[in-house]
Amino acid sequence: MGLFDIFSRKGSRTLITSVDKLLEIIDHSLLVFKDGVKDYLYNDGQGFTEYLSSMASLETEAGARMKEIESSLYSRGYLIRSRGDIMRLLERLDHIINILSVDLVQFEIESPHVPEQLRKEFVKLSELASLAVEGTIPGTKAYFTHPQDVADTTERVYFYEKEAVKLSQSIKRTVFHDMDELKLSEKFHLRYFALHIEDLAKAAVKVAEQLSVMAIKRAL
Repeated sequence: MGLFDIFSRKGSRTLITSVDKLLEIIDHSLLVFKDGVKDYLYNDGQGFTEYLSSMASLETEAGARMKEIESSLYSRGYLIRSRGDIMRLLERLDHIINILSVDLVQFEIESPHVPEQLRKEFVKLSELASLAVEGTIPGTKAYFTHPQDVADTTERVYFYEKEAVKLSQSIKRTVFHDMDELKLSEKFHLRYFALHIEDLAKAAVKVAEQLSVMAIKRAL
């Protein structure tokens, strides 16, 4: 029996439902992340604090969903062939949630000074990185239902990751080449935050790469 038939089994519905719920949490977390970054940059302290709290709750909820998925995987012997791949996919998705949470917390802890002329750039960077992650959601869903569509759905991940990297490099270049009024420590601080938002897009690529490998195995 092929993997397509395995995931079509009635017993797999619980697994797929749990994955869908996890993806909904990730999608919600991206909205919280983007709005949280924007509120921080534009000095909306109350809004930022609320988004921090929301992100913490979402991270906890995601952890619970991860355990549900793991339980489904290990309680169904017929999923043994795909178990390792799905666990690796979960690890990469969990890493994304961790980055979203950690990045927001770091804004709160370190309180970087972002010059007014760079605020729009940082907002755009967070949007591009989030779009890269969004591209992994239909790809993950497709793996369980229409694996032949995985490649098409993940193309946008690579596109937005490249755009995020280009913008991050542009921000860092501007900071170090054109902003002489900043202290070196401030420049390093801005570089650090640009790099960590950029890392979100790179984490999305890791998910896309894993999905591509998994889709190929399903086609065998």
